[in-house]
Parts: sequence; structure tokens; C-alpha cells
Amino acid sequence: MSLFGGNSHSISEEEIDEYSDGTVKLRNSNIELMDQDILYHLALGSESHDLHEMFGDVKFVCMGGTPKRMENFAHFIMGEIGYKLPAGTKLEDISAYSYRYSMYKVGPVLCVSHGMGTPSVSILLHELIKLMYHAKCQDPIFIRIGTCGGVGVEGGTVIITEEALDSHMRNAHEFTILGKTVLRPAKLDKKLARELKALASEDDPYDTIIGKTLCTNDFYEGQGRLDGAFCEFTETDKMEYLEMLSSKGVVNIEMESTIFAALTYHAGIKAAVVCVALLNRLNGDQVNAPKEVMHEWQNRPQTLISRYICKTLAQKGQLKSLSRGSIKSPRRFKLVQQESQAHE
Repeated sequence: MSLFGGNSHSISEEEIDEYSDGTVKLRNSNIELMDQDILYHLALGSESHDLHEMFGDVKFVCMGGTPKRMENFAHFIMGEIGYKLPAGTKLEDISAYSYRYSMYKVGPVLCVSHGMGTPSVSILLHELIKLMYHAKCQDPIFIRIGTCGGVGVEGGTVIITEEALDSHMRNAHEFTILGKTVLRPAKLDKKLARELKALASEDDPYDTIIGKTLCTNDFYEGQGRLDGAFCEFTETDKMEYLEMLSSKGVVNIEMESTIFAALTYHAGIKAAVVCVALLNRLNGDQVNAPKEVMHEWQNRPQTLISRYICKTLAQKGQLKSLSRGSIKSPRRFKLVQQESQAHE
């Protein structure tokens, strides 16, 4: 039986396309009939804001769970690509008045928090995809940066998702639309995954691997944890399940990859998922690494993504150098950074 057969409806791969100029194509003719398309959870509107002027140059949409993580990434990528804010200004949370998600724009890079779990990611992606459409962005690349539990993989390992699997081991995401079950392919761009893997350095003090990711709808029982409010299975049951996952090529577990892959693929958007493992689930359920270690681990996927963004911009001649422009002395600039960090 076909993966997308049975009583469910599926969308064929041939239907996935975009406009010839690389801009995002919506699958909703109703949008053009609306007086204004309000992106409720981003505090933006197609008529209240000049979305093309604000976001038309976006090439990379980087998403992560928490507002703070994405604010930190925005500051990090600003330094990496040499982006300079106008004098007297600072990074602003564009979606602050939505009180739901945070969004920062650093030149061609949009940094957005997506919350936790598939419903939160789904809401955000619908509106980000519409934002790309209204802004007429050309060939945007979506990347999820996150954390996960490793399966046979030690904490600190960076994992690039090859296939996103649901709890039934299907490379798909299941939707319920008008009371009917719809399965959509949860496909990520394999070429992009290989390009990211190629940017892992031999000097990195950690491994970067490609593997299958299991996406669940729950942090506790759905992931076979023994430490939730409820647990009606044994440790032996849990270990057999995790070993089964490992035997099928699953190297990590998280809660966002299938919806992220399904919606970006359905929109014809190139996408990737890069996470860092916070523990090896074969050795336990709780994260015991010290806070400073966790912080360093969470920076690892960001480093890989920044390498990709810098390489892509450099190939297009769009990468600015921090050693030029407003930086007179790179050595003194580094010293000032160190002094500033010492006074946090």
C-alpha cells in the first residue's frame, strides 16, 4: 500500500512548484480576494505594512524555539555577515506586539522564534509563507535551528535531518482538514543537507552527522520518557522502542520537523533542519549537562548555519567584511568585544 494511500488524501510531488521568477506561490486563491491579509501572529498586514519594502530582500528564514535564542542568533549572524545597523539604532523585535513570536531582521536573514511543538510551528509557517509571498522574496531558504534528544548519539552532536518521520515512521505529516485525514510528504532538501554537512570542519570539537529524525506530538509519553506525570510502560519497553528507532536509522527525536518539512515542501520552499543533541536517550531521560555546556552546545547549529549563509552570500558577492567599513582596527575591535563581555 502506498504511504499516502488508504483512507487519507495526499498531494503528489508533481504539484509542488513556484513562480518562474523564484517567488513563493500560495495554494489559496482566497488571499487575492481579501481587502487585507492580516498576519495575526506576526503583527503585520499586507495593506498596513509595505511588506515588499520591509522583507523583499530576505534570502534566509532561520527559525528556533525560544525568543531569546533567536535574538541571540540575530546578533550573532549580524557579526558574521558584517551587517551594519544605521547609527543610533538597534535590533528590534518586529513582532513584539503579537506577544506570541519574536522576529528580527538582519539584512537578508530573518530570525524568528517558533515556539514548541507542531501546532505552534504550523501557525507561524502559514504566516511566514504568506509573508514571503507578499514581500515577493525570491528563492528563500528556510532553516530550523533547534535542540533534540539523541538516539545512540552523544550530547553536543550536531544533527542534520535527512528524513523527518512521524510517530508511525512515515515520512509525512498527518493533518485533519474538514474532518478528513490528509497526509502530506514531509520532505527536506537533500542537496541542502549535504551542503550543510560539507561545511562541518575537522577542527570542530564535536561530530556533525546526517540522519533520520523522529517527530512526536508530546515531550513525555510520546517520546518514551519515564519521568512524565503518567507512564504506563516499563523501562524495558522504552529501551526496546529506542533500539528499534536506532535500527531504522533514527538518530534524534524532537517535536517540529514533520510539520516544518511538510509545509515548506508544500510551498515549494527549500528547507533544512539542524539540531544539537542535548543527551543520548539510550542513557536516560533527563538532561544533566551544566548550564554553560548547554549554552555552548546550542551555539553549534548556529555556527554551521552561519557558515552556510556566509558562503552563499560570498558566492553572490553580497558578504560584507567586518575588517572593512566601520572597523578601523580588527585587533582593537576584538579587544573591545572581550572587554564588553567581561562586564556582562
